[in-house]
Amino acid sequence: MTASRRTILRTALGGALAARLPAAPRLEIGEPRLIAEGPAEEKRWGYYQFPNLDFLPDGRIVAGFHVLADAAESYGSRPAAPDRAVSADKGESWKLDASLESGCGLLLPNGDRLRIVTPKPFPLAPLRVPKPAAEKRGTYSGEHYTLYRLRELPEPLGRVWLSRRRKGARAFVEEQSGLDDPLALRYSLRGMFPIVWWGDLRVAPGGSLLAGTYPGYLEGQAGLPCNVFFYRSQDLGRNWRVQGRILYQPDLHADPQGASRDGFTEPAFEILRDGSLLCVLRTTDGRGTGPMYLSRSRDLGKTWSKPAAFAPTGVLPRLLLLGNGVLVLSSGRPGVDLRVSYDGRGERWTGPVPLVPVTGNAQADSCGYTSLLPLDDNRFLVAYSWFRRPDSDGKEHKSILVRRVEVRP
Repeated sequence: MTASRRTILRTALGGALAARLPAAPRLEIGEPRLIAEGPAEEKRWGYYQFPNLDFLPDGRIVAGFHVLADAAESYGSRPAAPDRAVSADKGESWKLDASLESGCGLLLPNGDRLRIVTPKPFPLAPLRVPKPAAEKRGTYSGEHYTLYRLRELPEPLGRVWLSRRRKGARAFVEEQSGLDDPLALRYSLRGMFPIVWWGDLRVAPGGSLLAGTYPGYLEGQAGLPCNVFFYRSQDLGRNWRVQGRILYQPDLHADPQGASRDGFTEPAFEILRDGSLLCVLRTTDGRGTGPMYLSRSRDLGKTWSKPAAFAPTGVLPRLLLLGNGVLVLSSGRPGVDLRVSYDGRGERWTGPVPLVPVTGNAQADSCGYTSLLPLDDNRFLVAYSWFRRPDSDGKEHKSILVRRVEVRP
């Protein structure tokens, strides 16, 4: 890392933290740029958190972020405050603009663009739902979940919700796609039925689509932990069939509380240069900090290696394979970290490079959620939140920030 870059980091993070940064001569991290900030008194969880970066059709970059409570009641809603900003100079400066689309989404082989949608939850009372298959409680707040067999749910409760912009069209149009998974369960809670199908979409070799999603509840599984399910579409996302599963298998040596956790959540997966899949999984939950795990597949997600714990913490891991062959991983909580795998396979990682100061409380400094966006073969943007950013008023503000990073193989 050059002397100028170390100076930038020392200024942004404080001398003590910057001095602990590991030597990384092939990694250059730029100054943080402000996307948006909340008022000084804003302390509510969910507000000015959860950033997401994407391109717009004209090449500008849009940053979305959350300005609502982190609860199912917020799904599918837009806040009164602006929750999007745009940059025309590759992330150097930003302007709030609530009218923007959330981004282009995944480019499909036919030129369409596709995004996963989370609609507003359905009120449970008027629904004709089948007999429940199981009940469970989550670890965060003792939340009660009622689970139903996916195959028995009436439409549209058993479908995938997507948004598609056809090639040459100007606007995205929401659609519901078929979901074929005989053993999957979906849930209701607090009198609502949310449609939750969160994760990454990728174009596989040959042109089919792969989705790695959670929450994945499996009928008949002991304890009903959350798993990660993979689905494949061979008709550009109009129908999806289960391809494989990463079932929760805790490493009790790495995580003594593993047997009582909710399971695997927030998967990130990438298709590597040899065609294999690498998936990183979160386990931090209401029991406290849990490790991140790695799992691999060499048959397009049909079967997976036994998940291996490889980092002590991490929520919402994000993976990005750059054009130069370097693999990047961002994660957080506590704080926000970047790791780099120069082998491009995730077999060896650098130590974590912190982007915000950490005070000790896992949720006091950042939500830990990040977003990665490639600029070219060697450079990318990383967006994240910092809850303690000092402003000119002398007070701390919850803020959404972005940095430009260059990494050389």
